[in-house]
Amino acid sequence: MKAVGLTRYLPITDSESLRDVELPRPEPGDGDLLVRVEAISVNPVDTKIRQFKSPDHQEALPRVLGWDAAGVVQAVGSKATRFQPGDEVYYAGSLIRPGTNSEYHLVDERIVAKKPRSFDMGQSAALPLTAITAYEAFCDRMGIMFEGDSGEKTVLIIGGAGGVGSIAIQIAKMANLRVIATASRPESQNWCRKMGADEVIDHTKSIPDQLQRLNCSTVDYIFNTSSTDQHWPAMCEAIKPQGRMCCIVDTTDAVDLNALKRKSVTFAWEFMFSRPLYQTDDMVEQHKLLTQVARWVDTGMIQSVLTERLSPINAANLRTAHAKLESGRMIGKLVLTGWPS
Repeated sequence: MKAVGLTRYLPITDSESLRDVELPRPEPGDGDLLVRVEAISVNPVDTKIRQFKSPDHQEALPRVLGWDAAGVVQAVGSKATRFQPGDEVYYAGSLIRPGTNSEYHLVDERIVAKKPRSFDMGQSAALPLTAITAYEAFCDRMGIMFEGDSGEKTVLIIGGAGGVGSIAIQIAKMANLRVIATASRPESQNWCRKMGADEVIDHTKSIPDQLQRLNCSTVDYIFNTSSTDQHWPAMCEAIKPQGRMCCIVDTTDAVDLNALKRKSVTFAWEFMFSRPLYQTDDMVEQHKLLTQVARWVDTGMIQSVLTERLSPINAANLRTAHAKLESGRMIGKLVLTGWPS
């Protein structure tokens, strides 16, 4: 089968950083689905793992990256019961298994859902990783419910124009929250408004000062999809007493958790790979939440976050996609569709 492989950890400008390869078609285990991949999306985790080791490190076999995917079930394992061949599905894969940058892919059925009927394969592939991240951050980490009235509460979403931020804005609005998103360029600010943000501020300037000008000196929730180190002091100042904060980007320096103590603030990390990585008892929650996201899409409650398509799925186009993400200026999501004939 066709695939794009990593054998050396190189800058994305090097033509050897990602290569077209041929690999054996895998066979499903007991709880697996074998999916013919029709579309993939690229996320920051792809670029971070590609840069993970020194250039001199050699992989024994080509390593296949990629996690977001949409495709068609080809075969099911002997204990897989939720899907059958021919089902159109979408999912975000697992860090401990080969990635989705391959023509056929094995995935545990507990983290898969049927794709939205109203989205094509490309639009569907743009959703899973970001939707799981935002959903888990809001519900599992910060305890925000979609039922009930949260209209008097406010969430600050730092980095609102990226893939996670784009879906987080929409999910926050479904929870009836007032959404203040951050973006630094006119085009990214306009995108946040298109996604549904009530106000947009510039994260390259003082966040607390801008909140004051919105008559909102503190917020109930903060969801940071950007640099934790950079925004930590502003987050500690902007969060309400007994508020909740969630981050998704690793720290590179020590941050002062004591700054949250006097306010009794809850802080949580969100890492959407945790459930499949540790094979948790509640892994199936990702199947459930992706099923819910598909319903929201099909009832018009969530709009597509797809902004760019490349075709076909090959090493050259994946290098282009990685470079765009590494530029730090990507708005929404980029997908690749179709395999070379």
